[in-house]
Amino acid sequence: MVSEHSVNYSVSVCIYIYIYRCLVQRPKHKTRRATQNRSKMSTKCKKRGVLVGCNYPNTINELSGCVNDAKAMREMIVSTFGFDSKNFELLTDEPGSTYKPTRANIMAALKKMVVAAKEGDALLFHFSGHGVVDLIDPHQPSKKGEAIVPCDLNLIFDVDLGQLIQQLPSGSSFTIVSDSCHSGGLIDKSKEQIGPHSTLRGIAPPVDYKARGISLGTLFDCLVTAANVIIDAQGLLAPRAVDNAINTGTDTMTGIGSLLTTIFGNNVSLKFLPHYERDILNLRSLTEDEGILLSGCQANEFSIDMPASDKTGGKAFGAFTYTVLKVIKDSNGALTNKQLMVKARNEIIKLGIGQQHPCLYCSDENADAAFLGHQPNTTTGA
Repeated sequence: MVSEHSVNYSVSVCIYIYIYRCLVQRPKHKTRRATQNRSKMSTKCKKRGVLVGCNYPNTINELSGCVNDAKAMREMIVSTFGFDSKNFELLTDEPGSTYKPTRANIMAALKKMVVAAKEGDALLFHFSGHGVVDLIDPHQPSKKGEAIVPCDLNLIFDVDLGQLIQQLPSGSSFTIVSDSCHSGGLIDKSKEQIGPHSTLRGIAPPVDYKARGISLGTLFDCLVTAANVIIDAQGLLAPRAVDNAINTGTDTMTGIGSLLTTIFGNNVSLKFLPHYERDILNLRSLTEDEGILLSGCQANEFSIDMPASDKTGGKAFGAFTYTVLKVIKDSNGALTNKQLMVKARNEIIKLGIGQQHPCLYCSDENADAAFLGHQPNTTTGA
């Protein structure tokens, strides 16, 4: 049975079968031997990373350049910033990938990175894919949030990332590079260094480009269809539970949370757990010097997914990732966070994209710090 809320069942069935497979497949847990033997590790500072590319293949949400973004970022951090392949993880949903960027796998990789971090380490989280934003009630901050969309549609919100950042040891850094729509608020409390252009709200992307964002209505419909496909597949979900989830609440985001909880149990965002309101009050607020966010756009804008063209060397890329990589290559990586973002904004304009404005959120000190702590002609830890 397919609910009346379902859309494009035959076109989108692949992702819903995939979500079902994610439920019965345990997240991949790589060895943590290195983090368990901290005393034997070198005292040299290390650079660690988690790189994610979600193209959502064979679905109504399909993008073109996200996997290329993640792979190009991998090449850059190794060649320019001295990352060791043992200290970063790449998650993509390309055909044949055995380590899919589900919420469970992304969060496991991020937690592993944070647990392994020591004083002086530089951490990078690069995400390329869809984003969503919601503001149910401006008078209830806990109901507001920006989120990134893993390949199984199980959202990761700003509050989830904030909880990870709070666990970092003193003296380490956590940089997020998010090439997704509405990414301007993924680190709460960070100071705006290069901020939004509010007069550009709602401007559509160029005709040949696609926005990296999913509407709440589309996400809700996709999850309804996913739940029904799972019911039809092996009856892992009770039809009544799905019906109750669909009819829960008076707003779309509440319905999305109910559906995600029905499908994934407690493996959902803090935002959707019953104790969320209590936890949000107990969580320590981030300070300005915790976390560095390089966002592809402001919170009310779209990030652009560019098709393959002569401009991009015949490959599809995200406009933000493409320009960041170009600026770093042209500058040999010797840039502060603020310099990098100013130059990236100028490069995006050269691509003919005038409605996407990358933003930088961090402390004054981090704005003037080298991107990923890179110093030219020096050896970085591995």
